[in-house]
Amino acid sequence: MNFLFDKDTWQEIYSSIRKNKTRTGITIIGVMWGIFLLVVLLGAAKGVENNFNKLFGDFATNSVFIWGQETSKPFKGFQEGKQVALKIDDIDKIKNEVKGIDLIAPRSQAGGLVVRKFQSGNFNISGDFPVLDKIQNKDLIYGRFINDNDINEKKKVCVIEEEVYKQLFEKDEYPIGELISINGINYSVVGLFKESQTIRLGDNIHIPFTTFQQVYNRGNNISWMIITGSPESSIVQIEKDAKLILKNLHKVHPEDKRALGGINLGDMFKKVTGFLTGMQFLTWFVGIATLIAGVFAIGNILLITVKERTKEIGIRRALGAKPWEVKRQIILESVFLTSIAGALGIIFGGLVLMLIDATLGKGPQAALTNPTVDIPVVLIAAVTLVFLGTLIGLIPAQTAVSIRPIEALREE
Repeated sequence: MNFLFDKDTWQEIYSSIRKNKTRTGITIIGVMWGIFLLVVLLGAAKGVENNFNKLFGDFATNSVFIWGQETSKPFKGFQEGKQVALKIDDIDKIKNEVKGIDLIAPRSQAGGLVVRKFQSGNFNISGDFPVLDKIQNKDLIYGRFINDNDINEKKKVCVIEEEVYKQLFEKDEYPIGELISINGINYSVVGLFKESQTIRLGDNIHIPFTTFQQVYNRGNNISWMIITGSPESSIVQIEKDAKLILKNLHKVHPEDKRALGGINLGDMFKKVTGFLTGMQFLTWFVGIATLIAGVFAIGNILLITVKERTKEIGIRRALGAKPWEVKRQIILESVFLTSIAGALGIIFGGLVLMLIDATLGKGPQAALTNPTVDIPVVLIAAVTLVFLGTLIGLIPAQTAVSIRPIEALREE
């Protein structure tokens, strides 16, 4: 390893680079562009992935929403256009007959005038079970979410969103235990949660499901339901099975596609993650291909350099330089050039990602979120680059030592 600190070795490398400034500069730019492209594309792909994960945020991704609509086909004596009203009893039948379900939450929703002292506003009121907090984790600022005791006793309690708090309460006022009036009925505030920055379901105020059904006279009817599947289950199949059961229960034609509405979050998530995987694969392919092209350019430069230095190499061989010493010199030059190009590419790539984050990664409508590249990935790319530089340096090195000293000395 002493040759790495040998002054003469580095003087020769410097001399070689100085003689071929233009060619060397273009070659370094080629390799630098390869790793720069790899870093920026990987960072951008990570930014898209982070943005997508932020979009789903606190929501269970393996989920499907189902609600009733109007039928599009007559069936069993019912005319087209019948309104399908989902029932609370449907939940147990789906739980018992559909495989792979993890959680299921029936929900009811209505609008209402909310008043506190001299402040008022119109908000969405949702009747919910405690299980909703497991499907979409509420980011609580104060208090708690609906619990089983609230459900069993049909308590008049509520959990309010931050936006409701801002309209009804004074700044820094503690809301827990305070009363608010919803459509003329008083409820005690037991929790305050932050507004979701991801999937919005119109949840301004949550009250116990049983309380909602009683106050709004909904009986057994529900507005819609959320079903989540276990990690190993297919949420697409769960949606098909659940809708088939609901069609049988509500006397809907099996092929009626309009009777039940639905949004399959899990299917959307799967498609987007598949796209992200493909984009990352393409990024690696393009980046590595560009790197290899740049490294081969270094090999070509060194071959030209060896040709120009044939006589010099012959003199060194005639004076006793061993073949491995000549090889070492040329390989070291190749590794040095690839290392310099790689370092510059990584630095410039990092700067561009910082610029992208500062311009496109801020605000609620950000296209990318925290576009970064993991350090292990950068290290792997750098090590791969040095390895390729070593391999490509072997070609001109072998060419240099294959010339016999006497023939090299005759070279003009």
